[in-house]
Amino acid sequence: MLMRGFDEVFYVPHSRNTTVKLKDVRACSKLKILATSEKAGLYAAATEGGRQIFITGHSEYDADTLKNEYLRDVNQGIDPHVPENYFPDDDPTRAPLVTWRSHANLLYMNWLNYFVYQSTPYEIETIEPIG
Repeated sequence: MLMRGFDEVFYVPHSRNTTVKLKDVRACSKLKILATSEKAGLYAAATEGGRQIFITGHSEYDADTLKNEYLRDVNQGIDPHVPENYFPDDDPTRAPLVTWRSHANLLYMNWLNYFVYQSTPYEIETIEPIG
């Protein structure tokens, strides 16, 4: 339900220097992988019923957030890789393309609708603790 309305292929900004090994997620029987890619790795996983949802990408990023992170690193002499599929033709002198906004909106709308509003009991005391 979290991915309802998503296209087969969608883009999400991923920041640098993060690693979540798919084999580790697959080894956890309580987690279901919802979305991955060869380039970015894990994007979304959840427990059965969606009580716990894990997102590794940055759907919340504004158009220039990743650009500003990239330029910050360039200015510090870090020599980072140009973010793929972010600048037209991967050219950092051009304005970024916002290719993730509709899927970001779907993600948050689905989460609020299916995992918050529809599943939260009217009496908050009846919610069982996680663990």
